[in-house]
Amino acid sequence: MNNLKLIGPFKQLLPMSGLPLKGALADEQLIVLENAGIIIDGEHITQIGNFNDLKLKFEDIEIHELKGDHTCVPGFVDAHTHICFGGTRANDYAMRNAGKTYLEIAKAGGGIWDTVTQTRKATKSALVKNTKKRANRHLKNGVTTLEVKSGYGLSIAEELKMLYAIQEANEAIPTDLIATCLAAHMLPKDFEGSAASYLENISTSLFPILKSEKLTNRIDAFIEESAFSASQITPYFEKAREMGFDITVHADQFSTSGSTVAVDFKAISADHLEVSTEKEIEALAKSDVIATALPGASIGLGCAFTPARRLLDAGGALAIASDHNPGSAPMGDLLTQAAILGAFEKLSNAEVLAGITFRAAAALNLKDRGTLETGMLADFSLFHTGNYQEILYNQGNLKPCVVFKRGSLVFDKHNSPPASKGGV
Repeated sequence: MNNLKLIGPFKQLLPMSGLPLKGALADEQLIVLENAGIIIDGEHITQIGNFNDLKLKFEDIEIHELKGDHTCVPGFVDAHTHICFGGTRANDYAMRNAGKTYLEIAKAGGGIWDTVTQTRKATKSALVKNTKKRANRHLKNGVTTLEVKSGYGLSIAEELKMLYAIQEANEAIPTDLIATCLAAHMLPKDFEGSAASYLENISTSLFPILKSEKLTNRIDAFIEESAFSASQITPYFEKAREMGFDITVHADQFSTSGSTVAVDFKAISADHLEVSTEKEIEALAKSDVIATALPGASIGLGCAFTPARRLLDAGGALAIASDHNPGSAPMGDLLTQAAILGAFEKLSNAEVLAGITFRAAAALNLKDRGTLETGMLADFSLFHTGNYQEILYNQGNLKPCVVFKRGSLVFDKHNSPPASKGGV
């Protein structure tokens, strides 16, 4: 039986193919296909070409013919989020904007530890429900792959609760949730011992469970004065590397040293980088580490953006992620944040779109998505416009009208909410 589907015609289709992983990009490098169609076989793309030609070429094919102007782009990849959490930090936000310092907020009961406390109180089912809800909101904004970190448990049992919740949510929704273990988020206040002993306990006791239960293949750590130092995290990452985990790093958010660790350990990505200097930029650009900008944290904290322009001009690979979390980045709108970053850092449309598609997929070590071409996952979104430039021009105000995930229609603005796993 022929299961082929033809979707189109698209006024414009941006495959985002044929572009380099690293360095600056000009809009003239973008391939823009006119009157295009996509042939889907199951979860994958079989062919892309002129819609009318494809319609004539294939017999006995299911055709989804569109009316009006649409632009088609690859499904967005958000490579850094913390959407599995309990509670809220609205009071932190109000206090910060009123001029309170991080220390003052923490003394008043806020900060990361507040979210840890509320997440520990939450049941696994509550975490599953809220993670699904947040992921479905991202899906309606065109995000078809979403990284989700633990790190608000900070004990063996509570980190596992979070990772099982992420796994369960992933099985229930169309979006691919890519779990990351961030047990090295901070030294828990209730741990009776040193940072070194905490990290040794996690790597010795939790890492094997992550492997045996297939909960994640990604280990992250926050390298910062308020969390763990480069020297403290070194044996932790050595253990992770020995066990075959991919490494990613919260780096250079308030002080430098994290990106150096990322380069030394050949991490998949170094994320944040708001205070990276020319030294860190040069080292990242010469490495294979993906530099991931998190404009949501800059907006939430009212601080400088990642030096995205300088990273690209130095030859680095730039991904853009939302950092959606309850404390510093509560907005969680990847497209809006990417557009704003582009305006402040003077990034081309090609650079911004690359940063939330194939370069973001590379930050998750995923090679089967991020572009629209034969053999890739059929993850894509449609926007009601005949000009792709309108997507970023509207700074997140123009939302997708239709989203396909793994070849299935999972969101139609006019007909249905996000579907369960497998589409509609």
